[in-house]
Amino acid sequence: MKYWFLFLVFVFAVPSSKAQTGNWQPVGNKIRTEWAAKVNPANPLPEYPRPHMVRENWQNLNGLWDYALQPKSQESTRPTTFNGKILVPFAVESSLSGVGKTVGKDSVLWYRRTIMVPAKIKKQNVLLHFGAVDWLTEVFVNGQSVGTHQGGYDPFSFDITSALKSGTQQEIAVRVWDPTDDGPQPRGKQVKKPESIWYTPVTGIWQTVWLEGVPKTYITATKQTPDIDKQTLNVSAQVQNAQSSDKLRVSAWDGKKKVAEQEVASGAEAALSVTNAKLWTPESPFLYDLRVAVVRNGKVVDEIKSYFAMRKISMAPDANGTQRMLLNKKFVFQYGPLDQGWWPDGLYTAPTDEALVFDIQKTKDMGFNLIRKHVKVEPARWYNYCDKMGMLVWQDMPSGDLGARWVNNPALEMLNADMTRTPESEKIYRQEWIEIMQDLHNFPSIVVWVPFNEAWGQFKTAEITNWTMQKDPSRLVNSASGGNFHPVGHIIDLHNYPSPAMPRTDLFGAKQVIVLGEFGGLGLPLTGHTWQQKDNWGYQSFKNPEELFARYSKFMDTMSELIKTGLSAAIYTQTTDVEIETNGLMTYDRKVIKVPTNRLKEVHTKLYNPGLVSLK
Repeated sequence: MKYWFLFLVFVFAVPSSKAQTGNWQPVGNKIRTEWAAKVNPANPLPEYPRPHMVRENWQNLNGLWDYALQPKSQESTRPTTFNGKILVPFAVESSLSGVGKTVGKDSVLWYRRTIMVPAKIKKQNVLLHFGAVDWLTEVFVNGQSVGTHQGGYDPFSFDITSALKSGTQQEIAVRVWDPTDDGPQPRGKQVKKPESIWYTPVTGIWQTVWLEGVPKTYITATKQTPDIDKQTLNVSAQVQNAQSSDKLRVSAWDGKKKVAEQEVASGAEAALSVTNAKLWTPESPFLYDLRVAVVRNGKVVDEIKSYFAMRKISMAPDANGTQRMLLNKKFVFQYGPLDQGWWPDGLYTAPTDEALVFDIQKTKDMGFNLIRKHVKVEPARWYNYCDKMGMLVWQDMPSGDLGARWVNNPALEMLNADMTRTPESEKIYRQEWIEIMQDLHNFPSIVVWVPFNEAWGQFKTAEITNWTMQKDPSRLVNSASGGNFHPVGHIIDLHNYPSPAMPRTDLFGAKQVIVLGEFGGLGLPLTGHTWQQKDNWGYQSFKNPEELFARYSKFMDTMSELIKTGLSAAIYTQTTDVEIETNGLMTYDRKVIKVPTNRLKEVHTKLYNPGLVSLK
């Protein structure tokens, strides 16, 4: 009887598995990465998605969902039939979605999936989490609307407990509208007609979807800020359904050794004493473990596991009076690539976790210590890898509303000029930027916020910059990378192609750190590894890797001299080719590194010589 039961389980399990994978396969004829072949449609991107709020009781909902496209004029009418299957969490336009269709402002995208909620989750409050969905989202559980969210780059959650029905089987439906560049919302490099430096639209779910079981009183967010001068870590937490007598217990750990512990009222901030701290640096990225618990009458009601680092980013004048960017009160030249975070097969979404970490590891191998995450936000696991590997990060706000108008002169990008946005556009910007900063606050690798890039929708620069600085005084703010220069923020940032250059220290250096926010763009299209067969583009194209590296090596000689005269950081364009751009150090499919990593590391090493700069 026992073996007969096992046979029946096997027989019925096989069709179930096939139903999950269906006839999914990547679509289109564009190049792909080697990881595309490793995508498991029954379990894509299965890793735990939130390294700063770890609990054990969760369920990944990535996989094949039903999808339908219908006119926006019918958005309130739920589809009765669906077009087919889509692989979540890959955007509908991507190859790995299995769909490869454009949506646009006149259509809405629907998702639907029936799931089985395990008893261990259902016996608690059930949260439905979305890592990111671009752009306007409404979620339904068993036909009941459980909430809406506006924003394409920040995670959001809904408590769906009251919408669940008896039994384990539940239906989830999601409706998404995304106008791409026909709307004012942040959208980075996405356009409906890709060309030049503008890329394919990304619509819908593009990060992990998951369920989590939590107690009635639970931690919804934490905020942890190190202070190496006071030798403390300040920790606060937001707690849902807290009682007045609840306590917050916070403890820091070095491996199995408890470093510090403090218990405060649930709405208060803990200040853990971390003496003789192991400071986080690119060479030694040490991370402490952190535990945060809600305690009621001496009993732990909810607990999450996290981590933190002790590090400080600041600025101070050198011996010549020029402001320098400091890490842990020492000058460290920050140098790295402009990183777009795009994939030929997944667009915004890396095919696998192995692929996600690949770009960071190769950047590290090349001898860079910095990545500028360009007008895009990555999944939390990406920043977690930067934390672990010792990679400094400058985080851009994704650009939007490039259709805004210049306040003073519509024909010129004038010095100290600002665009004007509608109240709706400004509200959307502020809402998403504050969410991004809050969601990413706990990642120590992030040392600079960049509210604007190259005057793309740049507005109220002084106000937005000061607001950003006030929201997070623990980091530096680069008000407008390559945009209109304003006497505000910590950094003045020039873009110059192709050769290295820097802003004038006599104009800016006494008050702002001098950086080169973009340069280079040396192009090398490689047959068989390009997005299209011809008309690929680079700022300055070469015929072979030797010519490219010879030019690049001369750039590094120039860079050494610029560091001596006041330069604190530089960003090279770019990590990989992206669509028709062939400016990458790697091809878009990541199959060819155009210049050997050891040669790049060799020419970069001289840039980190602390003897180049003397502080006061």
